[in-house]
Amino acid sequence: MTARNDAQAPDAADTPETGEGAVPETTNELGNEFGDGAGEHLPADDEKGPLRRCIVSHAVQRKDGMIRFVIAPDGEVVPDLEESLPGRGLWVTADRAALAKAMGKSVFAKAARRAVRVPPDLAERLERLLERRCLNGLGLARRAGHVLAGYEKVREALKVNQVGRAGPPPALLVEAADGSLDQRGKVTALAPSLPVIDLFASADLAAALGRDHAVHAVVARGRLAKGLARDAARLKGLKGPCEQREQGMSDKGLGVGDGAGRPAM
Repeated sequence: MTARNDAQAPDAADTPETGEGAVPETTNELGNEFGDGAGEHLPADDEKGPLRRCIVSHAVQRKDGMIRFVIAPDGEVVPDLEESLPGRGLWVTADRAALAKAMGKSVFAKAARRAVRVPPDLAERLERLLERRCLNGLGLARRAGHVLAGYEKVREALKVNQVGRAGPPPALLVEAADGSLDQRGKVTALAPSLPVIDLFASADLAAALGRDHAVHAVVARGRLAKGLARDAARLKGLKGPCEQREQGMSDKGLGVGDGAGRPAM
């Protein structure tokens, strides 16, 4: 793929709108905002700034809640979670319904202005990539000394509001989806406003944290926690509420949320 020429015509796919008359920031929720997007072009984009337009809903929103795709030289739609691959970025809200629409109605081809090939397992592939990213991010935070694991250690960190000796305050709680609801409740009750990630089984958390068993973990505030929170929020959106309930989560589900069931991001 070749790098995009800034002299190209205005791009409605990956450009933030700025200045007078800018489109207000929107949420990830899908609804009556869907339309054909006719005439809704944004200024030429250099992939800078926090806002992008979803090629499905045509809503401009923060890219933190979106997935970037590019078209490979063979025409295949490829997820770009690092947001670093060359080529024109096609942004989709990190939402199960939005991705299904993008895959099923030639939305990618229209946005790319060329014939493309959408892998039938694109949604599953994307989920696996995000799952791996989250668990790798958790492992990286652990190796950097930014994670404590274990019921008592996590409770103590929440009580003193720091992770490790003289460490930064907690930023995220990570709870195994198959862990005891009673124990999880006792942990989250100590920090009811702290975001909670509970998208993974205890075996997956243990492997990421280099332990034989893991149900509870706390991540210290910082860049690694911020990246983990973003990836977990995108993964939660792609999994959708039905799958979360199948994993034993409530409708309030704490895929990424706080102890009271409110979304954290």
